[in-house]
Amino acid sequence: MTPMFTPTRTSYGAPGVNLAAVGPRMTEVAAEVANGVIAHGFTTAKYLREVTLPAVQRGLAKSGRRRAEFDVSLPVMVVAGVDEDAFARSRQAVQAQLGFYASTPAYRPVLELHGWGELQAEAHQLTREGRWQDMGALITDDILDAFAIVSEDIDAVPALLKQRYAGLADTWMCTVDTGDSDRQRQLVAAL
Repeated sequence: MTPMFTPTRTSYGAPGVNLAAVGPRMTEVAAEVANGVIAHGFTTAKYLREVTLPAVQRGLAKSGRRRAEFDVSLPVMVVAGVDEDAFARSRQAVQAQLGFYASTPAYRPVLELHGWGELQAEAHQLTREGRWQDMGALITDDILDAFAIVSEDIDAVPALLKQRYAGLADTWMCTVDTGDSDRQRQLVAAL
């Protein structure tokens, strides 16, 4: 390696490597060879419990490591707003994102776990027709609630995250637009 790209010796050791994964096989590989797994935003608590974490355990067993030595990171979508209009915009944006993810064939198993497998075919058909703006309408309240933290009370979001993901994820990243940058900073600080 040229000196320009050779890191100086530090006391921090080698950087950790986390791998992104959705399906059980890639998750198992991540747990076998990496420092952590970054789950997909198109993940539910049920999918984490029933698919992701068992795959993590299998991978860790292969590498002889313990769960405490491995990070499960989860991007979490949040629907919140400082007023009704901001809440509605946030809800619409998250539904559109979930509708887009639902169109991806590789993510169908997440939907199937909940009995929503046919949603993938419907969303995929909308992509073939170029009807991207219609995808969010496929996301019902039940589906939205399974994939996102939905709260008209912004102050409740940190407790709702903890309630849903405690013991499932070690770290999380939140996607949220409250409609007010000061309020958003307060929410981030509370998280």
